[in-house]
Amino acid sequence: MDESRLNQIIVTAKAATYVGGGRKSASCRVGSHDLSWQEGEWRYLDSYFGGTDFIGQEVLWHGDTAVWAMNYYGYILRPDLIDGERAGWTIKAALSALYQEQRFLGGFEWIGPYGRYLDSNDGNASHFSGREIIEVEGDVAYALDYCGGLIKD
Repeated sequence: MDESRLNQIIVTAKAATYVGGGRKSASCRVGSHDLSWQEGEWRYLDSYFGGTDFIGQEVLWHGDTAVWAMNYYGYILRPDLIDGERAGWTIKAALSALYQEQRFLGGFEWIGPYGRYLDSNDGNASHFSGREIIEVEGDVAYALDYCGGLIKD
């Protein structure tokens, strides 16, 4: 698969779901929160559990074949500095700015009213791992670890 096309599809799907307040789907697993996107032969699902501390998986299909996925776990480290609502607002605003650059990897920094968002990662859309954090008053108050890449038979 062409990496630039894959990146474009992933960014479009991500921007249309969590960041864009996208369509909530029926839970595919008991207790999951699911957001979905579809365009032509492409289908994407972001399915996660939890709220303040959460775990999830994003999957991209072409037709009936899963071609790409990402797993993540996010958590509040310093509830005295940030809560789930402010962390969520910061993440959405930062990722929205990142997706406007037509990418979801490559490192990123954004500063907002509730803290400094930083993302660092290794790899590309085919195979990657990384971490996003929110710093408040110089301390890491929130973190999310993620990894993913192409799915091959």
